[in-house]
Amino acid sequence: MTTTTTLWRPTGPTELALVAASGWRAWPPRLPEQPIFYPVLNEDYAIRIARDWNVPASGAGYVTRFEVETAFLSRYPVQQAGGETILELWVPAEELNEFNRHLVGEIELVHEFR
Repeated sequence: MTTTTTLWRPTGPTELALVAASGWRAWPPRLPEQPIFYPVLNEDYAIRIARDWNVPASGAGYVTRFEVETAFLSRYPVQQAGGETILELWVPAEELNEFNRHLVGEIELVHEFR
C-alpha cells in the first residue's frame, strides 16, 4: 500500500475549471508568470487564501484537497511562508507533470467562497 500525504490547494475559478476538465486528476500547467506551484500543508491556511485573496481577485475562491505519494514529496522541503502554520511546498513549474503522476485518487473540492 502506498503511503500518501494530504495537501490542499486554494484556487480561483479558472484553475478549478482546468482541474475539472482533467477529470479531477491533474493540476494544469503554470502560466509564464507562475514559475512555482504552491500546494499547502493545512486546510486552515488554504481557506484563508481562498477566502481572503481569491474571492477579491476573481469573485470566488475554492479549496481543494488531494493525496500525493509521501516518498515523492520528500524532494520538496516544507517552506514556512509566514507564521508557524503557513506551510507550503514549492514545486517548480517544469516538475508539475511529474508531480501530477504521483497524485493518488482525485482532487476533491472541499470549500467554496464567494
